[in-house]
Amino acid sequence: MISRETIDEVKNRIDIIDVISDFVTLKKSGQNYKALSPFVNEKTPSFFVVPAKGIFKDFSSGKGGDAFTFVMEHEKLSYAETIRYLAKKYGVEIKEDRLTDEGQAIQSEREGLYILMNFAKDYYKNILANHEDGKSIGLSYFRERSFTDKTIEKFELGFALDGWENFSKEAIAKGYNKELLEKTGLVVKREDGSSYDRFRGRVIFPVHNISGKVLAFGARMLGKDKNQPKYINSPETDIYHKSDVLYGLYQGKNAIRQLDVCYLVEGYTDVISMHQSDVENVVASSGTALTENQIKLIHRFTENVTVLFDGDSAGIKAALRGIDMILKGGLNVRVVLFPDGEDPDSYSRKVGTTAFKTFLKEHSQDFVSFKAGLFAQEAAGDPIKKAESIKEIVTSIALIPDAVKRSVYIQETSDQLKIAEAVLLTELNKILLQERRKNEKEKLREQPDQPNQGNESLTIVDPIEDLNQSEVDMPTMVYYQERETIRLLLNYSEQKFDDQKLADYLLHELDDVEFKNEVFKGIFETFKSGLTKGEPIDNQYFLQNGTEAVKRMVTELITSRYDASHHWNEKNIFFPKEQDNLNQLATTNVLRLKFRVVQKMMEDNLQSVKELETKGEWEDLDKALEKQTGLKRAETELAELLGIVVAK
Repeated sequence: MISRETIDEVKNRIDIIDVISDFVTLKKSGQNYKALSPFVNEKTPSFFVVPAKGIFKDFSSGKGGDAFTFVMEHEKLSYAETIRYLAKKYGVEIKEDRLTDEGQAIQSEREGLYILMNFAKDYYKNILANHEDGKSIGLSYFRERSFTDKTIEKFELGFALDGWENFSKEAIAKGYNKELLEKTGLVVKREDGSSYDRFRGRVIFPVHNISGKVLAFGARMLGKDKNQPKYINSPETDIYHKSDVLYGLYQGKNAIRQLDVCYLVEGYTDVISMHQSDVENVVASSGTALTENQIKLIHRFTENVTVLFDGDSAGIKAALRGIDMILKGGLNVRVVLFPDGEDPDSYSRKVGTTAFKTFLKEHSQDFVSFKAGLFAQEAAGDPIKKAESIKEIVTSIALIPDAVKRSVYIQETSDQLKIAEAVLLTELNKILLQERRKNEKEKLREQPDQPNQGNESLTIVDPIEDLNQSEVDMPTMVYYQERETIRLLLNYSEQKFDDQKLADYLLHELDDVEFKNEVFKGIFETFKSGLTKGEPIDNQYFLQNGTEAVKRMVTELITSRYDASHHWNEKNIFFPKEQDNLNQLATTNVLRLKFRVVQKMMEDNLQSVKELETKGEWEDLDKALEKQTGLKRAETELAELLGIVVAK
């Protein structure tokens, strides 16, 4: 168990901007930072980091909290794993209290998988560096590819001995159980119950997640056995989902962010060879078809992708789908095509670092030029094929979500292919209209009982200000007013209100109000308890001790999505700050909340009146009517204080 001293030291050293920047490219926005959400796919940034408060808030997914919460959510780590990760990042020595036997027994299986994968990585590395077969076979292969010791260490390459149980025997001898070995995919179980090592007689390429943990392995055969695949990879496990991982992203993420472009290649050795050529902003899909989640990973660090194609026409055609997916993901795509028979690995070794970097720069072309050239070769002298190729290009352009970018590419296509821009726009609009109709039909199929799907405009109602909107029910109105109360408490609890603190005023005035929402109720009761005990409560208390629901709500309520530009101040245009008008805000909020609660009580009591009248329970009916009169009187008094006119 990690000691409290270690945890406190990690908390003192971490910088939330530094931590989150390892996973997301943040851009300054006033006093805060913003980015595209790393948790959901979106086109407009809704992810905010507030360094002054040490928190983040993702308005798309609802997630929020401090740096620890972010790492736990993003990397799916336990609290202890997160502490270890951040301690390593900031050079904090981990001190541990002794675990009981029971504590050791309940360590998470997920953590055990990570530990075992790290052990396997170290085992394969050691075999490569120190075993006779590792040096004569595995290391010789890497030397043939000109991989230096520094590169081998950087990617933590290894070698698996050619035996059925070399690794598993070593792992079991070190205390790892057979069941865990099978769950990692390092060991394969036979039908008769026996097992064998998955990786044998192959060089090993560890696959890391963004934070550097080993999730899986790729392994390349060195012989010429036609009955064996050239590459084999780890199977899907609880910690490894190949569609969510890009090989080389851990080693290349900083370069991608700094250079604002990501090279996309096919295999492990392509990535490593490019690093050797001093091109580090590169990732690989590891031989699998590119996925939406992999594109989202790249989008966190840059909007620009350059796809590197081997000089092989069959491979090019297969990869065109990847280009369309990248365009649909909102990224800008360029293409580099290598000479026939060459790939990034072979060509970088063939021409050397300087010539390779020059080649990438001089042969980069936008995807329209690339597709146009590719189809022009096939359609030479055939008008029908040429028309089909133009439709292919316009279909790709239609995938781009940004209308301005679509317009620019239409102009480029018109100039390059000598086709009237109006013709291309007609084709583009036809495709966009078909796609829109298709999406609307799918929505109708998913929600057949929902009226007006896609046919009527959406009316946005302010449930706090507009009392006459029947579209907003009373529970919703109460919810928003409770929410505003908690927002004021979290942001201004220590601010002066007349001769007392705002928290004291709100807690006293609303002492007889019972919150309906459980999250708001819990936060309010915690503030009350703190006041009774003389222990001040602030938003950091909830971020450290609250439930997940509480943490999400607190981060949402203390994070502002908008800041006034400093340029307004330069023009002597000033906006009043909320805290300058706090007395009126707090007083009005108290009255509004009571007003809403009374209205909700009237609504509930009126329902009771109807039921009692139906049942003929006249004595109880008289009491309910008397209560309704009292509530109506209270509503009228509160309405007068608020300056609101209500029906009599």
